[in-house]
Amino acid sequence: MKDIYEKMALFYLGKNAKDDSLSLYKSKHLTTHAAIIGMTGSGKTGLGIGLIEEAAIDNIPSIVIDPKGDMGNLCLAFAQMRPEDYLSWVDESEALSKGKTLQEMAEDLASSNKAGIESFGQDLERVQRFAAVPKTIYTPGSSAGVGVNILGSFAAPPRSVLEDEETFASLINTTSLSLLSLVGIASDSIGSREHLLLSTIFSHFYVGGNSLSMEMLIQNIITPPFEKIGMLSLDTFYPQNERMKLATLFNGVVASVTFSAWLKGEALDIQNMLYNEEGKAKIAIFSIAHLSDEERMFFVSLLLNAYISWMRSQRGSAVLKSILYMDEIFGFFPPLKNPPSKEPMLLLLKQARAFGCGIILSTQNPVDIDYKGLSNIGTWFIGKLQTKQDIAKVVDGIAANSEFSKEEIAKQIATLKGRHFFVKNVHEEQTQEFYTRWVLSYLKGPMSKDDIKTVMQAKKEALPQPKEREIFVQTGMTKPLLNENIKEYFVSANEDSCFYPYLYAELKLRFFNQKKGIDTQENLFYKLPLDAKTFTIEWQNAHEEALMQKSLQAPANASYAQLPELVMREKSLKGFERGVSDFVYESKNLELFMCEDLDLESKLHESKRDFLVRMEDTLKELREERIQKLQEKFGSDYEKLQDKLQKLNMKLQKEEAEASSKMADTLIGVGMTLVSAFFGKKTLSASTISKGASTLSKGKDVLKERTDVANAQLLLSDVEEEMQTLEQRLKEEIQEITKELDIKNYSPQSLIIKPKRSDIVITDFALLWER
Repeated sequence: MKDIYEKMALFYLGKNAKDDSLSLYKSKHLTTHAAIIGMTGSGKTGLGIGLIEEAAIDNIPSIVIDPKGDMGNLCLAFAQMRPEDYLSWVDESEALSKGKTLQEMAEDLASSNKAGIESFGQDLERVQRFAAVPKTIYTPGSSAGVGVNILGSFAAPPRSVLEDEETFASLINTTSLSLLSLVGIASDSIGSREHLLLSTIFSHFYVGGNSLSMEMLIQNIITPPFEKIGMLSLDTFYPQNERMKLATLFNGVVASVTFSAWLKGEALDIQNMLYNEEGKAKIAIFSIAHLSDEERMFFVSLLLNAYISWMRSQRGSAVLKSILYMDEIFGFFPPLKNPPSKEPMLLLLKQARAFGCGIILSTQNPVDIDYKGLSNIGTWFIGKLQTKQDIAKVVDGIAANSEFSKEEIAKQIATLKGRHFFVKNVHEEQTQEFYTRWVLSYLKGPMSKDDIKTVMQAKKEALPQPKEREIFVQTGMTKPLLNENIKEYFVSANEDSCFYPYLYAELKLRFFNQKKGIDTQENLFYKLPLDAKTFTIEWQNAHEEALMQKSLQAPANASYAQLPELVMREKSLKGFERGVSDFVYESKNLELFMCEDLDLESKLHESKRDFLVRMEDTLKELREERIQKLQEKFGSDYEKLQDKLQKLNMKLQKEEAEASSKMADTLIGVGMTLVSAFFGKKTLSASTISKGASTLSKGKDVLKERTDVANAQLLLSDVEEEMQTLEQRLKEEIQEITKELDIKNYSPQSLIIKPKRSDIVITDFALLWER
């Protein structure tokens, strides 16, 4: 049964509280978003982890924002579930209080978790599938987990964001607000000079397709690249001495020892955090429990903006492609205030559905969520609540189409057991109460920094480490005297440092292929570090970086690192230009990918990973389309089966009032099959076929007690045979669809387009001094 519901894109949430049938949830329903609400101890974390586990098993990636530290437990899924896997996570004080050794406690944990998982019809193979999904705990501003380079660069948004006025305005607004909150400036979007200045700077660079670093932002606060803000001159609106004070505040942030960690780690690349190189789903957990309130708001706002920019670059989809989960929304999406995180969150709730992105918000109190956001949430998971205000906030929505009255629901919400939830799904007819399944991850509770270090140690060691550059500096050394034909640039970001030398090259590279209709050009920028021990120019050691602001004038009273002799003796840099041109010719190709079976071609500069992700998304959509047709195909047969059951019930009612009462209850149970779950009529029974057969058997026993039952018995046999046939056909066709549309059956073909030497043009080449 497990193989069937997982192939049908159904999430296994737990069991129905009324009859212990499986509680299943269609993954595509998450595109209308969900809220998990319940007081402490209600089981919110377990439900949230269960949803993310189900998504990961179905190759759907997740971004998880973790303000409390609980969601790192997703990394504690043990493929073999051995006692030694749990040994590191045993609470020594708990073992002592129970009079057990650490080994004995580990054995108990392994045994109890294995038994718990199996009690919900799950097995070790399912644990292994989830354990194999890559998971990373990111800790911005801390070295405990994998770092995130937040302050290094504010990446320019894709063209799709620039062309959407509402999305672009939100990006600019929240980026500026979050930065100002970081330096303790409360701002609004209309009357604040600081906000308008930052917004104008970001807009100027982003419209031009240029990213900004913190250093560049500080420089542009002092000397903006425009002369007016609105109708007023820059100096009238915001005098330079006042702008210098703002720049000093941000410089203090960058210079702070504690903020050096914000400059280290992976770039905030959502696509890279969601998928590995094979296009398989990953789980990215952003642990922010260690941050101050201001830092949390700053980071969450930037993360939401990055997610929106990524989302807007995706094509539309009716199936669930990714999840953004926030474990505690309190303070980030309030009903009355407007913190920097509120606008992008509301934008996501309004727009994400069109791109197949599901937003899940978890909170202890429904009053924590803005009322505009509530109207955009399609699924509500309501756990135990105690205050009348909280219960009143949710009871109206749950009571619709429920078998219970508002008063009964209010009472039940106040007395729900742990791990029990009411689920109200706008796509389903009825409200139901269910209890969550045993999760595949070990729930140890909030993870400390040391815990995060432990689980992320191997991953951090596997990350590429930046090479330390060996610099030979002579104290107080003046700038070397060079031939006048050697062009020099100067970039000064830190006046307390000396200037280090680089070769700097800018090039234009054209790719042309008449057959494919390709004629595209890109700009390349290279910085190659030099030092006194550089004896040969190796451009493969260069890194790509554009210089937005550079000067031809050497600053006075500066010190310089030593130049290599091979540069000192040159009359010009022409001899080095050939090397960078050769390097580009050998290393730069335009690779295109195709999948003829899916009628897909890659976009320009689309990586193989991203193309594989698009292939997987296409296959998901095709599976959804085929299953939809399957529902239509089996729909008439299902309705006929229901009609037969109804007719049989009516006939038996005519026989005898007492017998008809017994048979009515008996025969209604026959409908609890996989077919019912498939058509969204009812949750799936854990032992569907056996229950149906048992029910039919009991029905036959009752009928045999009567004398005139030959026709009813024949009809019962027909119903049983039709049901079993329908069930088997359904299984076979689902398996066939899944097998046929497995990405293993589709391989992308590659086409390499190499540039011509004449299509590589060096537009600028200089000796760069940077400090």
